[in-house]
Amino acid sequence: MSELPTTAVPVDRAPPPSGRGRGTGAFVARTLGGGLVSIALIVVLGFFLFRVLPGDPVRTMTRDRPGNPEQLARLRAEFGLDQPLPLQFVDYVVDLAHGDLGTSYVYSRPVTTIILERLGPTVLLTGTALVIAVALGLWLGSRAAWRHGSTFDRLATGTALVLWSVPTFWLGLIALMVFSVGLDLFPTGGMTSPGGVEGFLPAVLDVAHHLVLPSLTMVAVVYAQYLMVMRSSLLEEMTADYLTTARAKGLREDLVRRRHAVPNALLPTVTIIFLHVGLVIAGAVTVETVFSWPGLGLLTYQALAVPDIPLLQGTLIALSVAVVLMNVLADLGYRLLDPRVRAT
Repeated sequence: MSELPTTAVPVDRAPPPSGRGRGTGAFVARTLGGGLVSIALIVVLGFFLFRVLPGDPVRTMTRDRPGNPEQLARLRAEFGLDQPLPLQFVDYVVDLAHGDLGTSYVYSRPVTTIILERLGPTVLLTGTALVIAVALGLWLGSRAAWRHGSTFDRLATGTALVLWSVPTFWLGLIALMVFSVGLDLFPTGGMTSPGGVEGFLPAVLDVAHHLVLPSLTMVAVVYAQYLMVMRSSLLEEMTADYLTTARAKGLREDLVRRRHAVPNALLPTVTIIFLHVGLVIAGAVTVETVFSWPGLGLLTYQALAVPDIPLLQGTLIALSVAVVLMNVLADLGYRLLDPRVRAT
């Protein structure tokens, strides 16, 4: 029997390095470029959007008090309102490039200074609420997924979905009526007691006392998103082979969950956290207004009620830039944390 002729079959070789660094650099450049384009569109939209609001800005500044035409003309010239709209936009962009957001009509102070003063209370409120919401949502979500179908799972997910669907302002008003007016356990509003409190520790405790209701209101509405994402991610991981291997090695179920399943299920949740930071800051308008919390949210509401156009533009840009930056960080962070994304 004659041997069959053999032909050399080329062996597939590993492709040469594809320039992962260049790919990462291009991804970072695209992400940052998209963020800059979004900010530019926000600037354009913010300028022209508030120009269509009804009412005369000068009359707003003077609270519609009667004034002679010379005084009104002088105010319009002072704020640049006597110039054509395109020229106003060019001046606005130039000033914005130098960090100048204009001067508030109502407060007669630089908008940048006012926003920086109100930034601290907003960061305190949203930061506290976000930390509690993330911790609570991840813990309940992992427990609910690991006990899928149990009474605990149904109760945790049902409660979260109900609170998630409740309007924030309505929940805040209910909290005020029950815990502030009815039970007199917490202040009805503000960040500090009238007249202030002497001493560092008493002042900190006073702020914490005022912080309880607004932060818990935000937590009640926000934590459900983390719970549902964590629960869904962990349910997908529970059927993975590596968990069967871990059990075969004799590891307890609690260790299998904490050391193997939860870390892999956290990746989508980390992205949601970054995305939600900006949204929580921008969404603090309702909570701060209900509880009279002196942050950017309440400032935005007060500026809209006047309307104070430079202040509205400034708060819009500040809140929108926060959302855009968190989106950019989410994209970059997910690529850094998940090797499967880097491989593509």
